Amino acid sequence: MENDIQQILLTQAQIENRIRELGQVLTEEYRDKDPVIVGVLKGVVVFYADMVRHIQVPCQMDFMWLSSYAGTDSTGTMKVRQDLTTDIKGRHVLILEDIFDTGNSLNFTVEHLKSREPASLKICTLLDKPERRKAGITLKADYVGFTIPNAFVVGYGLDYNEKYRNLPYIGILKPEVYDKF
Repeated sequence: MENDIQQILLTQAQIENRIRELGQVLTEEYRDKDPVIVGVLKGVVVFYADMVRHIQVPCQMDFMWLSSYAGTDSTGTMKVRQDLTTDIKGRHVLILEDIFDTGNSLNFTVEHLKSREPASLKICTLLDKPERRKAGITLKADYVGFTIPNAFVVGYGLDYNEKYRNLPYIGILKPEVYDKF
């Protein structure tokens, strides 16, 4: 697996340090707000688990599962495979996202959740890749772990055809690997 990585972009230590910093900021932001923390599956699982352990306030956890990718390309068409089970009306909601890429899925998620009338809705993304943002997407993340270049990244929950999610770091996949799967 590691032979398929062109370059390690973010080490495990860099990721852990940044999550700790974000946890302190989010703890202050959500003190006394009893937030609902929403994860968008599947890629967010590793980040989500680490992040919620660093948010030191009572919170409720919930998940959505959306799909829009085929290989390395976003199809632009969203499918809700699993919706929230929590009523978020009047609640403070924090979306945790693994990567803010084209913006299609995050924009869809925000609009989907806004229709349920939360008291507030904010976004925390581990990775922001602004060069890939689709025209017309004006959405911004409220909290960003790292801004990264326009490269296809895997590891720490991010995948290529369901592979590489279990790498403890974030790496750039070698282009020749795309044909392997």
